[in-house]
Amino acid sequence: MSVNETTHSDNFAWNRQVYHRLKLALSLGLRRQIFLAVCDDLNLRNQVAARLHSTLAYPVGQVLYQPSNAQEASTPAYPRLVTLRLNLSDPNPIAQINQWLSNYPPPIVGTSKDTPGRSLPIPAFQIVGVEQLTRQPVAIQRLFLHYLRLTEQQLSKFESSLLLWVPRPWLHAIQQSAPQFWRYRTGVFVFAGEPTPTNQNKSSPERLSSSRNLELGNVEQSILEESAIADNFDFPKQISVNRGHKGQEVPPSTSENLTNKPLEEELTDQASASDTPSQERISHISKELTELVLATINTTVGEDDEQNLQVRQILEEIEELHAQQASGVDLAIAYHRLGNLYRLRIEHGQSTLENLMVAILAYQESITHDDNLPQVPDTLNDLGTLYWMLYRTPPNSEEGQAYIEQGIEFYHLALKLISAESHPETYARVQNNLGTAYGDLARFANPAENWQQAVIAYSEALQFRTAEMEPLKYAACQNNLGTAYWHLAQYNQPVEHLKKAIAAYKLALGYYSPEEEPLKYGMIQNNIGTAYWNIAQYEQPPENLHLAIDAYQEALKYRTPANVPPACAATQNNLGTAYWHLANQAQTSKEERQKLLEQCITAYEEALALAHSLSGMPLSFDVFATHNNLGLAHFQLATDQYFDVDKPTRSKHLEAALDNHLQALNGLSKQPEAYQTTFAYVVKTIRAFHNELGIQGQNLALSKVPGQLLPEILPKL
Repeated sequence: MSVNETTHSDNFAWNRQVYHRLKLALSLGLRRQIFLAVCDDLNLRNQVAARLHSTLAYPVGQVLYQPSNAQEASTPAYPRLVTLRLNLSDPNPIAQINQWLSNYPPPIVGTSKDTPGRSLPIPAFQIVGVEQLTRQPVAIQRLFLHYLRLTEQQLSKFESSLLLWVPRPWLHAIQQSAPQFWRYRTGVFVFAGEPTPTNQNKSSPERLSSSRNLELGNVEQSILEESAIADNFDFPKQISVNRGHKGQEVPPSTSENLTNKPLEEELTDQASASDTPSQERISHISKELTELVLATINTTVGEDDEQNLQVRQILEEIEELHAQQASGVDLAIAYHRLGNLYRLRIEHGQSTLENLMVAILAYQESITHDDNLPQVPDTLNDLGTLYWMLYRTPPNSEEGQAYIEQGIEFYHLALKLISAESHPETYARVQNNLGTAYGDLARFANPAENWQQAVIAYSEALQFRTAEMEPLKYAACQNNLGTAYWHLAQYNQPVEHLKKAIAAYKLALGYYSPEEEPLKYGMIQNNIGTAYWNIAQYEQPPENLHLAIDAYQEALKYRTPANVPPACAATQNNLGTAYWHLANQAQTSKEERQKLLEQCITAYEEALALAHSLSGMPLSFDVFATHNNLGLAHFQLATDQYFDVDKPTRSKHLEAALDNHLQALNGLSKQPEAYQTTFAYVVKTIRAFHNELGIQGQNLALSKVPGQLLPEILPKL
């Protein structure tokens, strides 16, 4: 197999493709596979290695609780992928793997009186840190290559798969100096990236990913094609009650905060900030967890020494408990305390991939050692939410779906362990989060089915989360239910589901004072307006469009350009579309129609002025579709013979129509279908210039058209 040496202009697309091939190869679970991953960019290497680990190490399909003879049996969460850092003093990857398996043999599960049970599968292993050999003595470098040459002898007893991460110089060294190992390779995966200078401090472990904060992503867009104008809405939104996002509106489907439980009593032993436990001193804790914890400690020195001190103390306590062969309860409590510390970091906004993974692994270890602790249901809920946050962290959609599905599994596990009667608060919290997760899963697969599941979960949560007990959480859940019904209406029983959405939104609205919660109040009013607009497509259009306009106008009292310019622009855009539809109802008089079209133009112009002033800030509607819509409204005012409009005014409207269609055309070059539709609008508008204003009008129109478009336009006139 040859290694691709070419440079790639689109590194992101290339690396994404290579990552998916590598992930697929590892997930097959085959034995005695030797994979080489080639990456010169250490930051990229760390990101990819961490994502492989977080995706493949602990698949939730290996359920922690399974019914067996009417009793619940516990299954340890044994990893499917183990990440090891190459031992630079004795760089023998196969020996390291064998030592890990000796320390952590596969557990036997399914044992009963009649069956002997079976071992869980042996995990695959990825080895990082080969690039550090460059700083080692030549003898150590030769020893590493010598170990690789012995692979042929070792493979007869090797029951796992190996992924070895190497930079390009070491790949060539292996080809030349360890041909036996090279011959046994199964695949080579080359990532594109620039070499990273190797000037890091030797005592500081590399991080397993870049320190990128949680990204909530862009709001979805809804572009519904009507006879003459594109209805370009932002979706109804759910309310976030996540800590750290107070007073903000976030995109649809935000999970409820991690369980706010007090941290258990912390150790009081003091240690210096530089007293970082080494990997050699920590031999009982899984290396995946140790690596991640040490990475978070060494990359935040000076930022939060007190919290890092607590982490070091707990890590050493867990190691001591393992060495003393302490009870499962003691180990579970210690691991749970570690998870709590990282959950606290995440709640304070430090939702990096490393922090999320440490919290997940620590909580999983806690449940593994004792699944009877009273906080297990809350921990399972937190695990579900942490996996949901992982979905929000990477940009890859396939990973995102896997994370959401894992989160849903944990929420269901939590619900198995509690009853609504005995734990109403926890039950409602988990059901609310489950609804959020199903709503996000609907973006990837089976939308109608998953939105239906979201409706069921939110409805169940509201059975036990009353307005009297928790009015704001009750209101947030009602808003979420309304949004789930809104989405479900796009797939079946639209009128019934939209009416239920409006009812839920109005219930939520009753608990948000516009003076105290102006942004949430305005957001829900916008949601109500969009639901009324949708119903108008099925029944009583004038009445429902008037109700939509009233709701949008109420929303704009609180969604102002000063407070939330993107949200204000979205509501102005929605208002413009509602005006246009009302103007074109058969029952609308020509005087009212002209007035409504003028109001439509004003709303669209407000939306576009705000959108263009935001300099690249994400918007929840398509600006180019709005330009087209504005052009169509101007065109109608110019060409409708029922309107009493003089020639200068008609010319003004036609010029505005052409200008907006040309602006849209300029931004749609990569969307062939939308480009052709807009091009047809341009030709139609130029013809209208000729029809309304004669040859001089046509010449005026052609003078505004970019020269490169003229050869295509002139034959169509």
